[in-house]
Amino acid sequence: MKATYFLGNQQFETREVELRRPAPDEVVLSVAACGICGTDVHIYHGDKGSAEVTPPVVLGHELAGVVAETGCAVTELRVGDRVTVDPNIYCGSCHFCAIGKKQHCEHLTAIGVNRDGGFAEKCVVPAKQCRKIDSALPLRYFAMTEPLACCLHGIDLLNIRAGDTVCVIGDGAIGLIMLQLARLSGASKVILSSRKDNRREIAEELGADAVINPMKGDLREQLMDVVGRPGVDVVIECVGKVQATEQAFSIADRGAKVMLFSVPSAGARYSLALEDVFQKELKIYGSFINPDTQERAAGLIASGRIRLDRIITHSYPVEKLEEAIHMQMSGDSIKVIIEPGIV
Repeated sequence: MKATYFLGNQQFETREVELRRPAPDEVVLSVAACGICGTDVHIYHGDKGSAEVTPPVVLGHELAGVVAETGCAVTELRVGDRVTVDPNIYCGSCHFCAIGKKQHCEHLTAIGVNRDGGFAEKCVVPAKQCRKIDSALPLRYFAMTEPLACCLHGIDLLNIRAGDTVCVIGDGAIGLIMLQLARLSGASKVILSSRKDNRREIAEELGADAVINPMKGDLREQLMDVVGRPGVDVVIECVGKVQATEQAFSIADRGAKVMLFSVPSAGARYSLALEDVFQKELKIYGSFINPDTQERAAGLIASGRIRLDRIITHSYPVEKLEEAIHMQMSGDSIKVIIEPGIV
């Protein structure tokens, strides 16, 4: 089979390899689709993922596929089952696992980060990480289950109330998912902040009540025209740049919640006005991976209540992974996926 290995130092190599047999509790998947995540881009540039990366390794943690072989102890899955994969594997016994915060597991490992993942024609994964898909939708959509699950965790932390005004900063795949989830959570108005005029139509199609542009005037003044106030109840930052963080705090109204959801560059810093936190009673959130939200995410995709057709914009075969990574970094794409079956 073909697998594309990350060698470190922004180097990839596609190899013909013989896949190992599954252990008793594992399955072999024929990979249908695997998304390129912002984390993959960070790893490409030398940063860590959700866990430490030791090349050579096959990246790709946003995957869906078909069971091709099962280990002898696997009873809940059969050959031919369509599945999506939760890549994050927790030890279950450390301090954080014991207190119900397994996303902070001290021994976290992840498929497609520090064990071989989905940028290959096939991969071996623990059966317990698979969620069976009861839907006829194309599997390429279910490759989005993991990023949607991460977004659901962030939305859960925010506890958006019916009637809240929400501004999502960032027009990438995560921002466009977050605006849809904010709508589903009962927000009265959802505004997208985007620097690209060509994303306006997509954002409005996916449920944005308004699109504002930080390059075309003060965001607070633009919000005044949309919601009647210079700030909103909830701000979700999905860019990963310090400038976007600054914008998030500038439009946070009194009593607002600010979610810094994006993956920042290593070492990024922002000087926070502590007096604003005090006087405005700001609530500041971070959100890390997807504890216990994978099943719900798959259900949302199957229901059709989350639209992904306008978010997935490009698809590449596995041997063109580096080209696909560069497309994901460009402004010409929203979400890029690898589909090993295409040519």
